[in-house]
Amino acid sequence: MKLDILVIAAHPDDAELGCSGTIAAHIAKGYKVGIVDLTAGEMGTRGTPELRIEEANKAAEILGLSARENMGFKDIFFQDNQEHQLELIKIIRKYQPDIVLANAVTDRHPDHGKGSDLATNSCFMSGLRRIET
Repeated sequence: MKLDILVIAAHPDDAELGCSGTIAAHIAKGYKVGIVDLTAGEMGTRGTPELRIEEANKAAEILGLSARENMGFKDIFFQDNQEHQLELIKIIRKYQPDIVLANAVTDRHPDHGKGSDLATNSCFMSGLRRIET
């Protein structure tokens, strides 16, 4: 399924906290929007991974997302490396978004910057035909 906008977020709730207004406004205009969470947020001090997934699913329903996926990368330990890039490239190619939103480049939480770098590099690499996934 082709998406107009793909939000790539380090943790469940990052997209909602960072750009839910943008997401809701574009869905209201008929855009197809999806969110990909890189991790389950299992290292977070509030809630549990199960609760975060439950909340992410409810948020997807409320917002009217066309897609929501979780990559299952290890919270705090994922990297902008070949292994993680190849997995994210598959997702970007699957949805072929026109616009990609990601976490801030710099932020207090180290996963946010890493997630942003991973999203940026994977977006570029997804257009390279010689990278096989």
